[in-house]
Amino acid sequence: MTVKKILGIGALTSAILLGACSNDNESADDQSFAEQVDYNVIGVEPGAGLTGLAETTLESYDNLKDWDLKISSTAGMLGSLDKAISNEEPIVITGWTPHWMFSAYDLKILDDPKGTLGAEENIQTLARQGLQSDLPHAYEVLDRFNWQAEDMEQVMLDGQSMEYVEAAQKWIDENSDRVAQWTEGIPQSNGEEINLITTQWDSELASTTVVQLVLQSLGYKVTTTPVDPAIMFEAIANGDGDATVAPWLPTTHAAFYEKHKDSMVDLGPNLTGTKNGFVVPSYVEIDSIDEL
Repeated sequence: MTVKKILGIGALTSAILLGACSNDNESADDQSFAEQVDYNVIGVEPGAGLTGLAETTLESYDNLKDWDLKISSTAGMLGSLDKAISNEEPIVITGWTPHWMFSAYDLKILDDPKGTLGAEENIQTLARQGLQSDLPHAYEVLDRFNWQAEDMEQVMLDGQSMEYVEAAQKWIDENSDRVAQWTEGIPQSNGEEINLITTQWDSELASTTVVQLVLQSLGYKVTTTPVDPAIMFEAIANGDGDATVAPWLPTTHAAFYEKHKDSMVDLGPNLTGTKNGFVVPSYVEIDSIDEL
């Protein structure tokens, strides 16, 4: 999906969410920052782990007692962000890195003194029990898969102007040495099937599509299934899916992980240094949540 398509989908939502921020009877210069954004943080989907963390944050900071989380969608949030930046208006969103918006816009994550949005996290690889014995070579590729935040962000950014499969293949072609480390000594398969479970966000679609193409190059028939986080963990724990490279741990998806960890195999991080937060444009003269 292109940037234009995403922003088009979010245009109506952003107009509604930002419309409340205007006040015909009071100039912006006379308003506090909180008043300028109408005490709203623009969020994403209700099923996102970040949404729960954001709700906890509003409850935990004394200065945020009058604030509301406007649950929207990723497209709606991005549409609101684009409109605010186009008009150089204040806005607060729930965001995460790596994400292409940090390449497309000049943004900053507000300091979180209470740590309610979590510290730096990892993105983990999880597999169903029995996958190692059933598909040992595919399991080995999954175990080796590891890349950097800037790699994921590049695929995400390219994925806004081309299909994700094209963006992932472009990255693979440009990073053949790295891919060779994942596939060294791995024989071609006989067309075995493997089902990768992912969430529906750009970051996880980027990593999942890269792994999908690498496994396909080895002869596997790969299905990718995007679902909500709770279903992703259930699918791996129940054996309905084979593996996932999408969970954010130890904070974002902690509740799902704790519920199912004894029914899955944890292969460890495939990416380190991710972060959730309240995000503002860099021109906003606020640097911490306790300044909101």
